[in-house]
Amino acid sequence: MPFPNGSELRPSFVLAALPGPEGAQAWVAALLCGAYVVALAGNIVVLLAVWLEPGLHLPMYLFLCMLAAIDLALSTSTVPRVLSFYWFGTREIGFGACLLQMFLIHALSAVESTVLLAMAVDRYVAICHPLRHAAILTNAATARIGLAAVARGVLFFLPLPLLLLPLPFCGSRTLSHSFCLHQDVMNLACANTTPSVVYGLTAILLVMGLDAVLICLSYLLILKAVLRLAAWKERLKVFSTCITHICVVLAFYVPLIGLSVVHRFGRDLAPLVYIIMGNIYILVPAVLNPIIYGVRTKQIQRRILSLI
Repeated sequence: MPFPNGSELRPSFVLAALPGPEGAQAWVAALLCGAYVVALAGNIVVLLAVWLEPGLHLPMYLFLCMLAAIDLALSTSTVPRVLSFYWFGTREIGFGACLLQMFLIHALSAVESTVLLAMAVDRYVAICHPLRHAAILTNAATARIGLAAVARGVLFFLPLPLLLLPLPFCGSRTLSHSFCLHQDVMNLACANTTPSVVYGLTAILLVMGLDAVLICLSYLLILKAVLRLAAWKERLKVFSTCITHICVVLAFYVPLIGLSVVHRFGRDLAPLVYIIMGNIYILVPAVLNPIIYGVRTKQIQRRILSLI
């Protein structure tokens, strides 16, 4: 193989767009824009509600603020670029911009997974050890957990773009999604990608996979404690405090697992499936999280109404 030239080492990639006539793509762009506006408004309102209400400066709501900030950053790093090629036809993305976007998507997803695990631990301590909850999960401890979540996401997923940086790209440069994901970009390289494959899988298992297992373990312990209560009303009342968090966990992990399954087993699927699953993975948590907490949490409801 000849030594790759600069354009092969630093190519621009072509983002995938939903197939169809121009009118249909205009409706798709309007739908994406509407979802993005809802995500922005909902998460900003949650941040303001918690920030302006001193009674909400508790670990559970501080973790919720972290989720809102992550969702804002994740959707803003992808959706405006997607809208630009639907509205202006700029489907190409530079090599450096693509790697930066890829890093942000994976690192922010890892941070969100860590925060969801911290919220599960918060619920476990509040239900199983209520007398020690205030001493264990202080606001200072919550801030340290947030910093550790960011450091974990950066350290685990910074090697992904660094492993792709020296690879040549001499074939097709059209991506399967409307944004850059590690596996999607890696598949376009015309060189040995084994180190990238191994490290990417290891990082996913050690972060999202481990977090999912620990979240399930936390809820098994919570369920065990709830079943010890004598009255059914008490069981339902205690477990209802976890329903909101369970819904948020499902909103994050179900699209993540679906996207992973599509990449692993969906080689014969239509390109439309890849694009839709990618957009669901980016937008669904950002749109649903503030709605779920706004509907289920009376304190946030009252503060939002006062803001309005």
